[in-house]
Amino acid sequence: MIKYGFLLVTLLISLTGNAQAFGPSAGAQNPAQWTAQVDKTSESEYTLLLNASIEPEWHVYSQFTDPGGSLPLELEFLEAGKAYSLEGPTVESETTTAYSEIFEVDETFFSETAQLSQKIKAEETTEFVKLILKYQVCKEVCINEEKYIVFDLVKENGKVFKDFNDFQAYGSVQEEVEKIEPVKEVVKKEEKQDLWTIFFVAFASGFLALLTPCVFPMIPMTVSFFTKQSKNLAVGRRNAILYGIFIVVIYVLLGSLVTGIFGADALNALSTNVWFNLIFFLLLVIFAVSFFGAFEIMLPNSWANAVDRKADRGGIIGIFFMALALAIVSFSCTGPIVGTLLVQAASEGGLAPILGMLGFSLAIAIPFALFALFPGLMNSLPKSGGWLNSVKVVLGFLELALAFKFLSNADLVLQAHILEREVFLAIWIAIFGAMAFYLFGKIRLSHDSPLPHISSGRLILGLFVLSFTLYLIPGLWGAPLKLISGFPPPLNYSESPYGVGYSKGSVAGLTEGELPEEAELGPYQLVTFTDYDAGMAYAKAENKPVLIDFTGKACVNCRKMEERVWGEPQILGKLQNDVVLISLFVDLKEELPEAEQYVSKVTGKRIQTVGNKWSDFQIEKYQINAQPYYVLLDHNEDELNTPVGYTPDVDEFEAWLEDGISKFND
Repeated sequence: MIKYGFLLVTLLISLTGNAQAFGPSAGAQNPAQWTAQVDKTSESEYTLLLNASIEPEWHVYSQFTDPGGSLPLELEFLEAGKAYSLEGPTVESETTTAYSEIFEVDETFFSETAQLSQKIKAEETTEFVKLILKYQVCKEVCINEEKYIVFDLVKENGKVFKDFNDFQAYGSVQEEVEKIEPVKEVVKKEEKQDLWTIFFVAFASGFLALLTPCVFPMIPMTVSFFTKQSKNLAVGRRNAILYGIFIVVIYVLLGSLVTGIFGADALNALSTNVWFNLIFFLLLVIFAVSFFGAFEIMLPNSWANAVDRKADRGGIIGIFFMALALAIVSFSCTGPIVGTLLVQAASEGGLAPILGMLGFSLAIAIPFALFALFPGLMNSLPKSGGWLNSVKVVLGFLELALAFKFLSNADLVLQAHILEREVFLAIWIAIFGAMAFYLFGKIRLSHDSPLPHISSGRLILGLFVLSFTLYLIPGLWGAPLKLISGFPPPLNYSESPYGVGYSKGSVAGLTEGELPEEAELGPYQLVTFTDYDAGMAYAKAENKPVLIDFTGKACVNCRKMEERVWGEPQILGKLQNDVVLISLFVDLKEELPEAEQYVSKVTGKRIQTVGNKWSDFQIEKYQINAQPYYVLLDHNEDELNTPVGYTPDVDEFEAWLEDGISKFND
């Protein structure tokens, strides 16, 4: 997800929902490429090594990841305990652990590279060790893979096979190491707007920081200093512009420092840590209380004094230190905002902290340059006064609301069920309700000036906040609240996961006992077939087109499609009434009857489970092995239109559905 810290700040600008972004689409069937090697450590002891090169943004899940999320990696050593023995567990290289809001568990995975190391003790006559490696690799889509590896102890090397029959026959027939084959691109590119979102939200945050009592009064003071104390007006304007540029430089350097120290992904992993979320919850509460006027958070006075002395030097260096002095003196107002932005931007990784600080500092620096160029504009500036403190208090309410998001993250990771959805929403309703009363002048804090009347701007903002508060209330009874999707705990992390007064199997007025044969209730209580032939037969009987949903129990973006696209009324209505839904799960572990097991003619892999069967079916029929993947068929099993993959745009997915359904009806 885009992301939690930024969007709360922008509430003062608009009431829009959070955005999300994903990386570019994938175009390879094998995002993880494996090699094998053998290291002989003694006459009978060996270390077997598997090394993987993983495509950017793809993740291969560890054997120790929570089985409630994406599928754990599995190693099946054939003949272990007979021709050789395993000495201890398989050791993994460095992994990353992150909390999955979709599955509500900690997931452990490899990024970019992976290494698996297994020590064995072999019999004197043992020539090779055979291994079947099973794993799931995911980005926008998930791919379930099975690799066949032979470790040759005599030649001290390893081979990776793509065909199970060749793997079985090793010892007499040698095969080449598998080659990576291209596959048709199926991933739908989601809008890549993370960095732009970070920039614009940071800019909005900088503008809010500008309107605090620590910064706003500095504008006329600083601009007047440059324009009146310089030799001429042109020099004064140049110095004021340099002053603004140095403000940007200082904050961008701060963002660069965070990126350099923590790296691109360190804070992203840290952001799912329980202790990090608890600590940041406490910090934001402290920031909020500070904004409410209980105390001020300030950097040591010695820092400001030292910088002031440097600023007296004059020239370009003096201007730089004047800008640095502003950053230090205004820290009590800007520090909490900068800290929040930095942590949230750093959790995105890459250039996000730098770009976040660029946006924040530009919002502060531009007014100094603008008023230096056009001094007459300062006459239109509102006078400093109690309204500046009101800005701080409003920011305090926003910081407090954001704090509970971090507490919620910790609760979700621990599965403590202390801050369930209803409790979280009740707290937010109280916070934003109090914020609305404050804006209306019904609540006053110790530092507030008397308020005989409120301005029109304050009234409008108060109405927006009150409207937002009222919008939250139905969420207590199970309303989805898509405007703030991603902020509260998910609907199933709730006292009433199906809504107050509802239970599973009753929402759609259809119970399990009333379902067609071989069907079950799927997402949103949709009638769903999990067998292709049964679904096709039912579609012919009902005279409806078929929607094949290639999916997986552990497929993150499959769940996102169901939650964020299928649940929209215009989509849900079509899924309920206009198509027959067949969901084929490619990761089901249910064993096929022995008579139905086979080796795939297309991939050469073993087909032993129901999931293997549907995965092979997808590859054979559509030359695709990624999920989610959607196909609309007529009763002759012909495609009604071009199949699509991950399509998070509701309008686009609706248009695709309508196109296929209309062709079926014509």
